[in-house]
Amino acid sequence: MENMLLMSHCIFPTLDIWRTANYYEQKLGFRVVPYLDAKEPHICLYRDATEIILTQSNGQEVIPNRKLYGYGYDAYFITRNQVELQEQFTVAGVNIVRPLTHTDYNNTELVIEDIDGRWIAFGIKQG
Repeated sequence: MENMLLMSHCIFPTLDIWRTANYYEQKLGFRVVPYLDAKEPHICLYRDATEIILTQSNGQEVIPNRKLYGYGYDAYFITRNQVELQEQFTVAGVNIVRPLTHTDYNNTELVIEDIDGRWIAFGIKQG
């Protein structure tokens, strides 16, 4: 069977679209491309093959999954260079809530908290 799904993009509503975009650029190394004059204003964030789309939340506070549902990440990115990524995040002063570890579901991952309180995992399945 042919691979039908190729990749995905996260969509993150945020109270302050520029504050969040600047955080992702300065702390996490994403490139910022604004589309604020579009019919549906947004900012795209790019790093390697990953894209995050920021939208304005119209006053609604960001509530992370762990607060809404009791657990869970808000995004999960697959990466092979976790040690280097963790080092980059540490140098940049990113809040690492779970350092690189092997999980009980056989992933190696690290988890950060972004400026809006989202928990974002960077991991990969082992063996």
